[in-house]
Amino acid sequence: MGEAIVRREMLDGREWLVLPVRVAGDDEHALAVYLAQGTPLTFGQGDFRWGPHPWREFPHVWQSSGVLQLQRPGEEYAVWGRWEGGGLREWYVNFQAPYTRTAHGFDTLDHELDLVIPGDGSPYRWKDVEHFEERVRTGGFTPGEAASVRAAASRVAGLVERGECWWERWREWTPPAGWEVPAPVALTDGGSPGAL
Repeated sequence: MGEAIVRREMLDGREWLVLPVRVAGDDEHALAVYLAQGTPLTFGQGDFRWGPHPWREFPHVWQSSGVLQLQRPGEEYAVWGRWEGGGLREWYVNFQAPYTRTAHGFDTLDHELDLVIPGDGSPYRWKDVEHFEERVRTGGFTPGEAASVRAAASRVAGLVERGECWWERWREWTPPAGWEVPAPVALTDGGSPGAL
């Protein structure tokens, strides 16, 4: 564990956002990676159907506290754990394309819609619904893609309501001491990413 790998968001067959993460766990149940605060972000250049990445105007490092990203094979979401003050602040469900492994890590694409599950057991709340619906309205998602995201959201809400939160086994996880922020990753125009 602790190996640095590359997480790429692929849009229009090209790299839209690329960043290094560290492997926290990898088995048949889930791929768990850690995105550390201060991790360098690299953005794709040129025209994308969604326009430039919305974070390009900010410093090109991950500003928030570190997050654990948990994703299962074939699922259209990842669950991000955020800790604060020694305890779990929230589980943040990021709806995204099912991840596909690459020689250097994995590829996915954020689908805008999110679900926030407070760590204290308070009711969950939806986030970025307006962004998702605007993306659908302007053709950023096909009708089939939009329906798939909505179906995944319904399935996850059902898991939460039934208390079948498979990600809870990671509640007490903390990044090991000595995990430094990985080096930046160079873009490769859709090919294999540059060396870490």
